[in-house]
Amino acid sequence: MYFSGFSLDNEKELFKQYLTETDFTTSGFSFGAQKAIEYALNTQTRIDTLQLFSPSYFNDKDTKYKRMQLMYFKKDCQTYCDNFLNNCGISQEEKSNYFKMGTVEDLEDLLNYNWDEKKLQKIVDKGINIEVYLGTEDKIIDSNKALEFFLKFSEVYYIKNKGHIL
Repeated sequence: MYFSGFSLDNEKELFKQYLTETDFTTSGFSFGAQKAIEYALNTQTRIDTLQLFSPSYFNDKDTKYKRMQLMYFKKDCQTYCDNFLNNCGISQEEKSNYFKMGTVEDLEDLLNYNWDEKKLQKIVDKGINIEVYLGTEDKIIDSNKALEFFLKFSEVYYIKNKGHIL
């Protein structure tokens, strides 16, 4: 099972060089990584591996930052999404293939999601192997902070010279 990122739909082929496609692998990109975590926590379906591609880690951002992001989105959602996807490193061709207008509710969920150590530990305790893929040149999240957080619970691939889209 794969969960798409904010303002995207069916973009999983962008991660084919990292993606393990089996009946027992769940994965997600950015906002989709949050959905994948919640799915892994709440499903009774067998999962062996949870792959998180550039998980949208905003635990280090204050409420002012989050309010500003929401304000910009509400003011002009198309421009916000265009800028967001450009900062992700998505090409024009990829944008035309995978773009799906995000909603203010999705952006609010994305920004306010609390990456909780207890949740990740619960997943590990269920016997699920967590793999996290981060780019060193990510313009969306602070990949160093994300690396520090996820190292405690997962195998982290910290990929040089790659941005949010890896």
